[in-house]
Amino acid sequence: MDEETAIIDSNARNERIKNFLIRNKNRILIFLGLIVFLLLLFFGYGEFKENNKIKISDRYNSLTIQYDEQNQQTTLDGLEELVLEKDSTYSPLALYFIIDRKLTLDKEKINTYFDVLINDTSLDKEILNLIIYKKALYNADTISEIDLLNILKPITNSESVWKSHALYLIAEYFFSKDQKEKSKEFFQQITELENSNPDIKNQALKRINRDLSD
Repeated sequence: MDEETAIIDSNARNERIKNFLIRNKNRILIFLGLIVFLLLLFFGYGEFKENNKIKISDRYNSLTIQYDEQNQQTTLDGLEELVLEKDSTYSPLALYFIIDRKLTLDKEKINTYFDVLINDTSLDKEILNLIIYKKALYNADTISEIDLLNILKPITNSESVWKSHALYLIAEYFFSKDQKEKSKEFFQQITELENSNPDIKNQALKRINRDLSD
């Protein structure tokens, strides 16, 4: 009797499932189609990004390898386009190449490109902090104390591995302005920082003992 009941219950359950599938056939097909579409979109987008990364890499390598003084403007134009691609790897490299080779002396333009990287490009946190530090370093000779501190604030207010570098830049800025008390304050912060870069820390100690001792 129990066996017959189990068979009847099983048949009834199968019938309910069958009826459910029949009633909701269109919805199920749409749902499955949507899943397939999303999977194709996901993998297709991944492949598109990978192909685009390869193209950007090839463009960067071609521009930098073929660079010479005769095609400086062509190189600059191409590298500026790469910066505006907002690629996490090659946009920073393109800007560094422009700066290192002095392909343009237009500081306003260079700072615009720094801002594109800092504000509009998806970057690893410490890569972002490095770019912020490089922007401050690039401008240190021509900006005010307030501007320098504001640029570096995201680093100095964090526990970034670049914090000691930022503090050293600020300390040297004040030292160059003959503001020795302020300079010593920032050098001292470096010596007390737990994750301070060893070389930077040694340089700070030398500066304190050699030039800022009471």
